[in-house]
Amino acid sequence: MLIDTHAHLTMPQFSDLPEVLKRARDCGVRTIINASFDMDSSIGSIDMAERYGNIFASVGIHPHHADTVDEKVIEELGSLCDNKKVVAIGETGLDYFENPVPKDVQKKAFSMHIDLAIKKALPLILHGRDADDDMLDILKREKAERGVFHCFSGDADYARRVIGAGFMISFTGIITFKNADKAREALKAAPLDRIMIETDCPYLAPQIYRGKRNEPSYIRFVAEKIAEIKGISIEEVENVTSRNAALFFGLPEA
Repeated sequence: MLIDTHAHLTMPQFSDLPEVLKRARDCGVRTIINASFDMDSSIGSIDMAERYGNIFASVGIHPHHADTVDEKVIEELGSLCDNKKVVAIGETGLDYFENPVPKDVQKKAFSMHIDLAIKKALPLILHGRDADDDMLDILKREKAERGVFHCFSGDADYARRVIGAGFMISFTGIITFKNADKAREALKAAPLDRIMIETDCPYLAPQIYRGKRNEPSYIRFVAEKIAEIKGISIEEVENVTSRNAALFFGLPEA
């Protein structure tokens, strides 16, 4: 069985959600963490999680929307965290790639999310792009306790730094791309007990479906690539990454 630790099923691309979820079940996906990026998606993720037993929610504001974050928004997110289907804060972090939101605004919003995660005893789903040093500096300064760097595409050295700081790494269909040697080297450097897998759907469909809508059932291609690169069985990848995710997010036993 597999756990997709990062999906965006509240997006309009998933108007056929029941069919998407059936394909996921048929492919052995037992659980999906639906990640949020703004207040509407946070509320929508909880609503979806309440309707589907195998879906859990994260709540948070993506750095592209960091300029919407203030004390009131954090208070509202905190109230959402009281729902038993909420298992994480995020995605949150820093994105310096073509993001019009000023860096100082992003940093403040990121720190506020970390503080909320600590108060609620929830892990962080971390988004970082072109902000490697600042991500780790802020996490250390704010004494973040648990976090996963989702959609990891950094190099092997950064993977070692992230893991050395006590955080998890999650890999997507990027590792199947023909030109993604850097991500594959990072995977080689990451111990199996420190990784999780995700689709980040509807984005980043694996190479075989590249350019098309991604969905949770395609996570099997990520698992297969990890098995190939690590030189282990697909069953071991399934077992270890699912156990990692269950422990990280505090999911109920299968």
